[in-house]
Amino acid sequence: MTSAHAARVRSRPPWPPVAVAMAVLVVTLLAATPFIGSASGQSTESAVGGFALALMFLTLAAVGLVVARFQRRNPIGYLLLGASLCFLLTLSSGGYLTLAYPQHHHLPLGAVAIVLFPVGLLAIFMLPLTVLLFPDGRVPSRRWGWLLAAVLALAVYSLAVNESAIVAGLVSHRLRISSDGTPVISGPLSRTIPLAGVAGVLTLVVAAVVRQVQAWRHAGSDRRQQIKWLISGVCVFLVIGVPSLGINSSLWEAGIAIGFSALPLAIGVGILRYRLYDIDRIVSRTVSYGIVTALLAGVYAGLVLLATRELRFSSEVAVAVSTLAAAAAFNPVRRRVQHLVDRRFNRARYDADRIVAAFAARLQDGVDLEAVRADLGGTVQEALEPEHLSVWLVREA
Repeated sequence: MTSAHAARVRSRPPWPPVAVAMAVLVVTLLAATPFIGSASGQSTESAVGGFALALMFLTLAAVGLVVARFQRRNPIGYLLLGASLCFLLTLSSGGYLTLAYPQHHHLPLGAVAIVLFPVGLLAIFMLPLTVLLFPDGRVPSRRWGWLLAAVLALAVYSLAVNESAIVAGLVSHRLRISSDGTPVISGPLSRTIPLAGVAGVLTLVVAAVVRQVQAWRHAGSDRRQQIKWLISGVCVFLVIGVPSLGINSSLWEAGIAIGFSALPLAIGVGILRYRLYDIDRIVSRTVSYGIVTALLAGVYAGLVLLATRELRFSSEVAVAVSTLAAAAAFNPVRRRVQHLVDRRFNRARYDADRIVAAFAARLQDGVDLEAVRADLGGTVQEALEPEHLSVWLVREA
C-alpha cells in the first residue's frame, strides 16, 4: 500500500456504530419479512412487488447510512434509516401478529410485536421532516424550532395514544387482532390519532415548502443546485410514487419503488454534493422524455382508435401501423421537445448551442484568419467561460 493510498484510507470517516446497527436491523427484517408474509398468507402477490418494496427500504437505509457516515452531525441520515426501520417493523410485526393470534400459532414475543406495530406512524413524519431539514439538518431560526417541536409533539402524541390503548388492551386481555395482523384499538382518544397525524404531516409539508422557497431566494449557486436535486426527487415521488399507492398492479408496485427511492437518492446526492451540477441535464432529460412518452402514447392510442373504429382496419394491422408511425415520429418529436425543454430547464446548454450555431454560421463567410481566431476565442469564452484561453495556429510552410 502506497503512502498516498494509506493517507486516503486514514482520512475516510469511520462508520458510525448506531447507523450501522440500524442498517443491519433493516437488512435482517427485510430478509425475514418474506418468510413471515409467506407463512401468514400476506406475502406480496408478485415478485415485482416484493422487489419494489425491498428496493425502497434498501435505498432509504443505504442513503441514510452514507449520509450518517460522512455528515455525522446531520440528522437526515438517521431519519432516513429510521423511516426504513419503522416501516419494516410495522410490516413484519403485522405478519407475525397474524401468525400468533388469528392463525393461533404458538409464537413467543407476541406482545412485543403488538407494541412495535404502531411505530410505522413515525416514518410518515420522518420523510417530510427530511425535506424540511435539507440539506444541513438544521432549522434557520428559533421560530422554526418551535414549529418543529409542535409537530414532533403531535407525532409523540399519536404514538403514545396508540401504545397506551394497546397496553391497556393487553393488560385487560381484551385487545383484538384483525385478520391482517392490525391491533384494533379503542378508547376515548383513539379517534384523535388520525386528526393529529394528518395535522402534523400537513404542517411539515407546508413548512418544508416554505423553508425551501425561502432558502432558494437567498441561496448561492451551490445551494440552488442542492435544492434542484431535492425538487427533482420530490417531483418523482409525487408524480410516480404517491399515485401508485392506490393501484394494485405489478407495474404500479414498481412505480412505488421508483417514487419512494427517488426522494432519498436526490436528498443524498444534494447533501453529499456528488455530481451536483449534472442536475440541469438530468431534469431536462427527464422532463423531455416524459413529455415525448406522453405525446407518443396519445398519438399511438389515437391512431389505433381511428384505424379500428373509423377506418375499420383489423386490430393487428392498426397496431402495426400505429407502432410504425410512433417509432418514425420519435426522433423528430424528441429533438423538438428537447430543444424547448433545454430552453427552460437547461439554459446553459441551450445558450451554448445557440452561441456555437451562430459561430458556425459566421465561419462560413470568414476569410481573415486573425478575425476567425478572435471570433473563436470570443465564442469559447462566452459559451464555456474558462479561466484561461489560448489558441495555437499552425501555419503550413
